[in-house]
Amino acid sequence: MDLARFSKCWFAIQVRPQREFYVARVLENKGLEQFLPSYKVKRQWSDRQKELELPLFPGYIFCRFDSKICAPILTTPGVIRIVGINSPIPEGEIEAIQAVASNRVPALPCSYLKIGTKVQLIAGSLAGVQGILVSYRNRHRLVLSVALLQSSIWVEVDHDNVVPIDGNAHLSVMENAELYGAAI
Repeated sequence: MDLARFSKCWFAIQVRPQREFYVARVLENKGLEQFLPSYKVKRQWSDRQKELELPLFPGYIFCRFDSKICAPILTTPGVIRIVGINSPIPEGEIEAIQAVASNRVPALPCSYLKIGTKVQLIAGSLAGVQGILVSYRNRHRLVLSVALLQSSIWVEVDHDNVVPIDGNAHLSVMENAELYGAAI
């Protein structure tokens, strides 16, 4: 059965710890569109150094499917549950993270931020991507969040390439960065 034709919305799939890559491969083999954003980190052991690939959202992968057809996902070894089966992840949140992954922009997991200044990048490989601008150690970062998982990632950005959106237009980008900079 070709399940790809039923693909409708993005959902978060909670998986067993350290099983993200395995579950992603199995879902792909079942014909489902899956997305597992990752990052590379160097780890030092006593005798060597090794580069590891880790998920940006530990314990979760993203999958696009029709919410009426859950059996192929739930019967996949390593899957715990579908998070918010009645609340798909907004397309824009997934597209923003896919833009980071496809442009190979360095990204790391960070704390989920409920407050902050929503901005949009106006230049560079991520032009059009929206997120929350924060400042950390005199560097500007754009935080991209998946609200359903209450999880976020950040990428470094040039503050000259962002403009405030929504109700933050009255504050300058620098004022917003200073206002919310201590959040991470």
